[in-house]
Amino acid sequence: MSNFDPGWLELREPVDHAARNTAVAERVCGYFAGRASLTIVDLGCGTGSNLRALAPSLPPRQHWHLIDGDPMLLEQARRRLARWADRAYDAGNGIRLDKSDRQILVSFEAVDLTKRDLHFADIAPDLVTAAALFDLVSEAWLERLVSVSAERKVPLYAVLNYDGIARWQPETPLDRRVVEAFNRHQRRDKGFGPALGPASSQAFSTLLFRHGYRRWVGDSPWHLGSDDRALAMALIAGIAAAASEIEPDMADAFAGWAERCAGADVTIGHRDVFATL
Repeated sequence: MSNFDPGWLELREPVDHAARNTAVAERVCGYFAGRASLTIVDLGCGTGSNLRALAPSLPPRQHWHLIDGDPMLLEQARRRLARWADRAYDAGNGIRLDKSDRQILVSFEAVDLTKRDLHFADIAPDLVTAAALFDLVSEAWLERLVSVSAERKVPLYAVLNYDGIARWQPETPLDRRVVEAFNRHQRRDKGFGPALGPASSQAFSTLLFRHGYRRWVGDSPWHLGSDDRALAMALIAGIAAAASEIEPDMADAFAGWAERCAGADVTIGHRDVFATL
C-alpha cells in the first residue's frame, strides 16, 4: 500500500471530521449504545484520525487495534493520540488513554493488509472500520474482507470513500478533463491490486448486500473554502500530478490549470457506509 505524508494527513483531519455523514455516524453510535466496552479494528489507520473522530461517541471502555503498513505512521499515531488524550500511559506495545470519561486501550500493528488474516480472530473485534481506504483497495481484497466479516457477523464502517465527484468554483474549461484523468489514475494499483477508486462505495454496498448485511449510506463531501487553502492547494497539486501521469502530453496544461485553481472553492465527493448483520 502506498505510504502517506503525515503532513497531508494532518491537513485533512479537521476537514475529514467535519465531512463525516452525521446520520450514518449516529447509526453506528446507536447500534453500540448501552454497551460498557467495545473492541474496534481500524484498517489503514494512518496517524489515528479515525479514532479521534469516533471514540468520543462510543462506549466508555474501548480497545482500538490500529493497523497500518507504515511503521512511521504508527509511531506518529502513538504520539498524536498521547497529545490528544487528557492522560496517556504506556501499556506494553500500546498506550492507554483517558479522554473525558472514556478509557481507551490502543494497540498497534505494522503489517501489509494484503497478507494479513482479515478474520482478526486474534483481536475478536466488535467493529471493523476504515477511513479513506476502500477507494484504494481492489474488489478482490474487499470481497475477502466482507466475506470473512460476514462469517463472524462483524459490523463494518467505512468513511470518506472517494466517489469520483470533484468540482471547482469558479469552473475552468479543463476541469472535466482533469477529473476524468485523475479518476482513471485512482483505478491504478495502490498496493492491493487494481483499485476501486470512485467505484468503491457502490462495490462495497453490492458486496455487503450479497453477504446479507443491512446498509446505511450517506454522502460525506469535502467543502474547501478560504479557511482551507493549504489543503486545497495540496489537493489540487496532487490531482494535477496524477492526471499528468495519465495524460503526459497535457502535463503543462494541467500545471497551468492547478495555478488557475489556487484560489477556487473545492468540493470533493465521498460516501460513508455502515453495515450490520
